[in-house]
Amino acid sequence: MSQIFLKTDEEIEVLRESCLLVGKTLAEVAKLIEPGITTNKLDAVAEEFIRDNGAVPGFKGLYGCPSTLLTSVNEAVVHGLPTNKPLKSGDIVAVDCGVLMNEFYGDSAFTFEVGEVSKEVKELLRVTKEALYLGIEAAVLGNRTGDIGNTVQTFAEKHGYGVVRELVGHGLGKSLHEGPEVPNFGRAGKGKQLKKGMTIAIEPMINMGVKEVKQLSDGWTIVTKDGKPSAHFEHDVAIKNGKADILSSFDEIEKVLENK
Repeated sequence: MSQIFLKTDEEIEVLRESCLLVGKTLAEVAKLIEPGITTNKLDAVAEEFIRDNGAVPGFKGLYGCPSTLLTSVNEAVVHGLPTNKPLKSGDIVAVDCGVLMNEFYGDSAFTFEVGEVSKEVKELLRVTKEALYLGIEAAVLGNRTGDIGNTVQTFAEKHGYGVVRELVGHGLGKSLHEGPEVPNFGRAGKGKQLKKGMTIAIEPMINMGVKEVKQLSDGWTIVTKDGKPSAHFEHDVAIKNGKADILSSFDEIEKVLENK
């Protein structure tokens, strides 16, 4: 597993700038999400916005990633590549975005509704987002990564959902993926201990049906085995004395969605 790097308060503030720019980028994307838009168009807008703000896309070129955004539609869990296929009413699209600015990465994801989605899908999104915030509440000094994972898993499974095992949250900083791994499942009291100065991405990936997933032939897109929808929300947090400090933000995104 990758090395864990503890950050100083000053480094955390620099990292926060990158994380906040991801939220602003996702808010620009949110303005455009409606039936008929393509994920390729969202990708182009995101890249331009990030570069206009003095940063570079964090994903593009990393591990051979061809895009600024990863856009996962419906049964796609994560790592969906943007395409020219228009989104349609009833779809959901999880948009994962990274930026690199002042040597530090920000990484956040939000799942958007396209047009009118079903009650069942709305509930999946609500529970996944709530699971993220419950996971963050468990990210306190002295707790372990298993406490975060167990909190997310217990809440999601209580609602009858599947919790993806193959993909996990992670540390982030000068690398997009540092230690420790932050699974969305596990046993309380197990895993790496959370220390002051750790910066981690917590990102529940919750399926409406079974927890099992498979990779498509494009070598990127991960989909649910049963073809049912999946949701993904991600925040970056710093471990400090007391509760975790959320470095990324959904505020701008939610403001756009409220006004649509």
